[in-house]
Amino acid sequence: MTCWYEGPLAAFDTETTGVDVETDRIVSAALVVQDGPGLRPRVSRWLVNPGVPVPEGATAIHGLTDEHLQRNGRWPAPVMYEIAELLGEQAAAGRPLVVMNAPFDLTLLDRELRRHRASSLGHWLEPAPLRVLDPRVLDKHLDRYRKGRRTLTDLCGHYDVTLADAHDAAADAVAALEVVRAVGRRFAARLERLSPAELHTLQATWHAAQARGLQAWFARSGTPETVDTSWPLRPALSAAA
Repeated sequence: MTCWYEGPLAAFDTETTGVDVETDRIVSAALVVQDGPGLRPRVSRWLVNPGVPVPEGATAIHGLTDEHLQRNGRWPAPVMYEIAELLGEQAAAGRPLVVMNAPFDLTLLDRELRRHRASSLGHWLEPAPLRVLDPRVLDKHLDRYRKGRRTLTDLCGHYDVTLADAHDAAADAVAALEVVRAVGRRFAARLERLSPAELHTLQATWHAAQARGLQAWFARSGTPETVDTSWPLRPALSAAA
């Protein structure tokens, strides 16, 4: 029987105007689907005119300027519809979805859907839930005592995965997918008996523990900060209130 990390996987990534999921916007996104290790992925890309200025700091990261997005980007509403529709198709197919730091990308997508489609990501997933694989959560749990940062670039270096064009949504999605396959192989003894659905549930628990640990570290450092324990999607502010 083929283990999940040797089977079909999809991966999703975004580039944005900033790091606040409630107010920032998606400027580019990509969904990649790979039927097995080493096979050529199928890539869907979107470029978005967010309708708001792109800060210079964000442009310095992903290279997308206001001028370029206004000339070449599409309006957000149809793009968010297409992304949500394709993610729903992945869920219906039972294909696990790799998302690096899932609470950021999936929550931002949810807020964009609410903003432009008067909908939510959950609406598109009612027929079948996503089975999310988050390389950041998996690595932090399975190799918790390793020192150092755990950005996508760091994980690619640690797991010997090529990241050809960092901060390009498609390149980041492909790299995150390959990191998850590498994590699966390295920790096969602990992961091969788990289904994607079981692993999804476990990651929610692992992420919550990791968030509480980070919050405790902030407190000990004298800079108290609340760290959201929700995974893979943060509740809307009205629901959280």
